[in-house]
Amino acid sequence: MTKGRILPRGELSSLPKTVHGGQAWRLEGIEDFSHNLNPFGPPEGLAEIVASAIPAVGHYPDDSSAELKETIARTFNVRTDCITVGAGSSDIIRNVPNTFFNRGDRVVIPCPSFAEYTQQCKIVGARIDQMVLDPEDDFRIDPDRLLEMAEGARAVYICNPNNPTGRVEPRDKLVRLVTELDSMGVLVFLDETLLELVPGYVDITLSGMVNRFSNLIVASSLTKSFAIPGIRIGFGFSNPDIISEMDKVRMTWNVGQIEQTVATVLLRDKMDYVDRAAAVMAEESEIMNSSLETIGFPAGPVSDSFFYFNSLEPLGMDAATFNKRMLSHGIMVRDCASFGDAYRSYVRYSVKDRERNCRFIAAADSVING
Repeated sequence: MTKGRILPRGELSSLPKTVHGGQAWRLEGIEDFSHNLNPFGPPEGLAEIVASAIPAVGHYPDDSSAELKETIARTFNVRTDCITVGAGSSDIIRNVPNTFFNRGDRVVIPCPSFAEYTQQCKIVGARIDQMVLDPEDDFRIDPDRLLEMAEGARAVYICNPNNPTGRVEPRDKLVRLVTELDSMGVLVFLDETLLELVPGYVDITLSGMVNRFSNLIVASSLTKSFAIPGIRIGFGFSNPDIISEMDKVRMTWNVGQIEQTVATVLLRDKMDYVDRAAAVMAEESEIMNSSLETIGFPAGPVSDSFFYFNSLEPLGMDAATFNKRMLSHGIMVRDCASFGDAYRSYVRYSVKDRERNCRFIAAADSVING
């Protein structure tokens, strides 16, 4: 008898793998503007921090991440019972639907936004309602439209700053949304993974406010702020009831001893490194944006954050073509077609230091005007 193929759950049958940027490391001599990491790379002394954890790798890591949670609590002004730790914020993103969503639950997600939200929700069988962000509204969230769409939904996802658009929503707007959604019994997942590289983030973050709400989960990580995507460290903030439920789903020993040690030291001793990078990028962003406008690149207004999301339609060029031509000059940008067909003309690129930004501008000038 011929045996049939072992089939996956129905939710997976037509679900493609998500696409992400940051792939220039595979190519020799390419400067990667497609990712949105701290452009100054990991802080000095990282190798020594990693080495200091080696003696402890002969036993299981602390599953409670107790020391790391104490450090996170002091850094972000939250209680330790309001913290869950993960292998990157992607771990937190995966745990939320696995903890709270049932098959058929409706979830509202702005579009375009980070693809993993939709992916992880679909894996558990949730239904996605996309709230398409309007370019005429500068891709910003319309709170009234969001609240209307959220009626009867299980959850709403918000990314701040939004990936890929780079738009930052102010705290008062987010507090209003979370408050009204709380009264509606709708969970809010707020992704602040990119926020620490925005100057003044302490006046925007809702991480220290999670205990005020019954419905708010805030995600963060060290991936972007310290430019260490190869070391997986993330954390989520919420009220103790939500955290205790998420910890039932969290994989045991999900964060290794090396990651716990690195995170503890970086948060305790190196946050000024992140603040300096944010200040430099804010200054360089204005210079870079003005220079791009001068050569005829459709740069638009200065970004709220440290990365840009712009349409090349005024140039009569799609993103794939632009990226291919930029690669010939040693520069990679993010082709945003993976966010949906409506974004085939859009590219995302980050701000770096003066020297590398000048190389980007020169490459774009050659592509546009050469």
